[in-house]
Amino acid sequence: MAKNTSSSAFRKIDVDQYSENNFREDETDSGGSVGPDENEVNNLLQKGKHLDALKVVLNNAPLGIKNQVIKDNAFNIAFKVLLAIKPSQIEEVTNSLNIEYLDTLMKYVYKGFECPSEGSSGHLLLWHEKIYNIGGVGCIVRVLSDTRRV
Repeated sequence: MAKNTSSSAFRKIDVDQYSENNFREDETDSGGSVGPDENEVNNLLQKGKHLDALKVVLNNAPLGIKNQVIKDNAFNIAFKVLLAIKPSQIEEVTNSLNIEYLDTLMKYVYKGFECPSEGSSGHLLLWHEKIYNIGGVGCIVRVLSDTRRV
């Protein structure tokens, strides 16, 4: 049987709103978070509290900031913390983090892959493996599809 094609209900959607010319990037530069405090992180690392140092870094990640200097400083601090944690401790550390922290940590791991230093790639691969074991493919998809970068 033929369907009634005189219905115009589908025409109530404004398709022009999805045009590339109308796209505006989210204005997320709030200026509130300026990244992790390097002195606090260094003190925690000296005391051997690697997990606490990592949580400080992840909690204060400059995700909505557009200032590249702040992002670079935060990455350098995070990279120092990641390299300070021994490979035998990585699984224990990742198991104690929630999903939001794991996603932010995965962003730092990918950022580390972009600019590797001597001997860091193998360490970052271990981090990636342990985060993937907990977060799964969803963690990778969330990181790659998120427009907020570290």
